[in-house]
Amino acid sequence: MAGELMSRRTLLVRVALTLVLALPAIVTRAGGFELPAVAAMVVFGIGVLAAAILLMWAAETARADMSGALALALLALIAVLPEYAVDLYYAYAAGTRPEYAGYAAANMTGANRLLVGVGWALVVLAFALGVRRVSGRTGRGRHAARTTERRDVRLTPLHRIELGFLALAAVLGFIPALTGEIGWYISIVLIVLYVLYIVRISRDRQEDVEELAGVPARLVTLPKRRRRMATAGGFALGAVIVFLSAKPFANALVDAGVSLGIDEFLLVQWLAPLASEAPELLVATMFAWRLRDADAIGTLLSSKVNQWTLLIGTLPIAYRIGGGAWSLPLDSRQIEEVLLTAAQTILGLALLIDLVFKRWEAAALFVLFAVQFVLPDETARLVLSGVYLAIGFSVLIARHRDLGAAMATVIRSR
Repeated sequence: MAGELMSRRTLLVRVALTLVLALPAIVTRAGGFELPAVAAMVVFGIGVLAAAILLMWAAETARADMSGALALALLALIAVLPEYAVDLYYAYAAGTRPEYAGYAAANMTGANRLLVGVGWALVVLAFALGVRRVSGRTGRGRHAARTTERRDVRLTPLHRIELGFLALAAVLGFIPALTGEIGWYISIVLIVLYVLYIVRISRDRQEDVEELAGVPARLVTLPKRRRRMATAGGFALGAVIVFLSAKPFANALVDAGVSLGIDEFLLVQWLAPLASEAPELLVATMFAWRLRDADAIGTLLSSKVNQWTLLIGTLPIAYRIGGGAWSLPLDSRQIEEVLLTAAQTILGLALLIDLVFKRWEAAALFVLFAVQFVLPDETARLVLSGVYLAIGFSVLIARHRDLGAAMATVIRSR
């Protein structure tokens, strides 16, 4: 593997380019300069993207010095800090600016639907292309035969833990849509559920270590002291850039929507998650391209559990700290968005519950995701939610034994 590691020069170039991407956001915010809404959206959006890249590199590199599933889960949480920062800011600001409550819901639902509808399907596409690449390169040898047989993405039995907790979170996810609020009560339950998830996976994944690639793979070869300094520096820089960029980026999305005549709800819902989650999607795609399908889909599955429990659970807390009530209110549009996201979660769970993610299943998720942009009105969202639920529950009924096996792992070791 040593021959595949990037050179020191390449490492420095990639890090430098990432810092250059973040520089305009840092200078603009530190200097107190005012930019037009669209320019601010671009500058600070790129800043959020750069921060996400740095945090992802640091989180991956830190695995060399931290053991156990608890450490990995905490590092995964750090890697999605930009997404949390933007969404929690919207919830916090809603305490004094009620219209921002809708943006908090928009960012949360957009991040979740983008992850499942695009991210999961992207993994299957990258894996299929990777299989074709390896098969064509090795001809008709034994390795080619093995890869040709692996037409579908597969998870490991250990992933039943995530699926079991996702099943619980999926049921709880309908409560905000039914009550018209993300209540403090559901917040407590979801946060507790995430903590239980962390505790549960720590029993079974002590030896589960992923092979690193790219910048992290090069950084872990450094002497321990230099590696730890690089890791700490990545965390520190990423956190600073997030702190400087999240608030102006969130406000710029709203202002840009007004100035461009575009629904600002849609900009908040799709552009912000795309910027903050792009590095994670890129890493998962790279894993799939290298035929590490379980790592690829497992990374995004863990992120889905994270966002559908902890992210939702922390929104009312941020809202309260910002001066709002104990529960974050949802209007009719936000209720529809939460319902649609919860319904998509049911279908995503159903398609992964047997630990095999087929190509047609990924295509179905992507097509249903794309349909919402063609028919974006209220009736269409409700109908689409019904389609998700009808297919999802039908598949879960057919795979009830797999669902039972996943739920059993929540309570006991496999």
